[in-house]
Amino acid sequence: MKELFIGNAAVARGLYEAGCGLISSYPGTPSTEITEEAANYPEIYAEWAPNEKVAMETAFGASLAGVRSVCCMKHVGLNVAADPLFTLSYTGVNGGILVCVADDPGMHSSQNEQDSRHYARAAKVPMLEPANSQECHDFAKAAFALSEEYDSPVLLRLCTRIAHSQSIVETEERVEAPRKPYEKNIAKYVMMPGMAIRRHPLVENRMEKLARHAEDCAFNRVEEGKDHAMGILTSGTCYQYVKEVCGDTYPVLKLGMIWPLPEKLIRDFAASVDKLVVVEELDGFLENHCRQLGLDCTGKDAFTPLGEYSQKTIAKVLGYPARESLSIETEIPARPPMMCAGCPHRGMYYVLSKNKCTVIGDIGCYTLGAQAPLQAVDTTLCMGSSVSGLHGFNKAGGRPDGKVVGVIGDSTFMHSGITGLVNIAYNQSNSTVVILDNSITGMTGHQQNPTTGYNIKGDPAGKIDLEALCHAIGIQRVRVVDPYDLDACDKALKEELAAEAPSVIISRRPCVLLKYVKAKTPLHVNPDTCRSCKKCMSYGCPAISMHGGKAAIDPTLCVGCGVCTQICPFGAFEQEG
Repeated sequence: MKELFIGNAAVARGLYEAGCGLISSYPGTPSTEITEEAANYPEIYAEWAPNEKVAMETAFGASLAGVRSVCCMKHVGLNVAADPLFTLSYTGVNGGILVCVADDPGMHSSQNEQDSRHYARAAKVPMLEPANSQECHDFAKAAFALSEEYDSPVLLRLCTRIAHSQSIVETEERVEAPRKPYEKNIAKYVMMPGMAIRRHPLVENRMEKLARHAEDCAFNRVEEGKDHAMGILTSGTCYQYVKEVCGDTYPVLKLGMIWPLPEKLIRDFAASVDKLVVVEELDGFLENHCRQLGLDCTGKDAFTPLGEYSQKTIAKVLGYPARESLSIETEIPARPPMMCAGCPHRGMYYVLSKNKCTVIGDIGCYTLGAQAPLQAVDTTLCMGSSVSGLHGFNKAGGRPDGKVVGVIGDSTFMHSGITGLVNIAYNQSNSTVVILDNSITGMTGHQQNPTTGYNIKGDPAGKIDLEALCHAIGIQRVRVVDPYDLDACDKALKEELAAEAPSVIISRRPCVLLKYVKAKTPLHVNPDTCRSCKKCMSYGCPAISMHGGKAAIDPTLCVGCGVCTQICPFGAFEQEG
């Protein structure tokens, strides 16, 4: 059957057809839909894990039990999972293990442009990279057999464009994979030094075998061209751009298995053309390998290591001026990301900004508190860093008046904020952490997390009590506020900053976009009462603007939260009814 799939859904379909039994992931754009789609197949046990490290270790446990398993993450999530990945390379697998990682060139929803191909080389595991939805499907299926044949986890690398673009996929029926019996094998699975040192030679031997496999792998192919004055080595998204620009003019070596790389295939291809050009986004990974083989090639000296490529990028470098029109030339108006009208985080940020606090931020939709006009966030590093960074800032006496807080979302707190709070409690820094609890994982599209009480399918699940957890860690001062109540937030903030003890403020109100959160009647502005002071504009609500010198509310955006009525000193904002 032929169906239209985005790349992520195609991966999920491939997992299903290959007999996958378990998938454990932490949501991260652009990888999230793989797990969400896999959860729709009842034969696959699917879950959201607290973080990527836990997800990979869960997949390992399932593999140990003989079940084909998967974990998925975005590129920075692979950093979190790197600890088990590197040792998993040594232990190998029982049931096959696939690790799906999605890179984000152009940083559409990420804090860096990390290139995950380096992990395959460093961890000494194979990596596949599909170039369309059909390959997403096929590679996901093939990865399990590759994993089990070579006793290794397999990395499947996607990127934003492949993960979210659609193309036709030829689907098949599911084939149940025979469950491999677990057999106790201390020498293979217990990675204490004496055992691990004996596993390392096996890893090196495996990579040699995989390199030979890469030479004849069906995923690596040469596509002939009319003009051998130039040959193009490429993979993934860039392959699509190259074919759209060049067609069959030049020969193309299209790599689907990008680690280990086929040395003879690359050498033979380079010898068949007058000039070798390597087209790849981000780092010169393929290019550097070619240079290590002693091949002369054009790569990052002509292309950029920054951001995404396009047909226009390829056309310009390869000398196709007539093809530059393949890319859209129209200037598209900028639409900067912002917190939604009625976002519960905005009230707390308004109070933090009004109190001129230094705010150590974290990863989530609340990172947008750094945007004008609030500009309430001073720094954001990585998941969980707000809590640990706050502790270090305060221990270093970063601000004598002590007006420093860390902000972190409920899902991010469960991901990697807990250990930072343990550090605060254990080493007793006078630090105040604000947990922005909006009852969901917001930025990646409303996934459940351990604090919501529901699992990936929406069924009731274990629910972590944040207040009890903070108390159990050793934080004595824990209080809950409603971020729509500015006075209560202001009072709580002042009191906790003044206290000579670690403290946690839980700012709790559900995300306004959740289906069960019902909007109230929009407010309106009484023009006779409005004094045009523009104080309401300092709140940064997208539903509020100035028209004809007076404040105005867009009723299509306003959710009736009423926070603006607390800000206006003249009572110009009125609620109907």
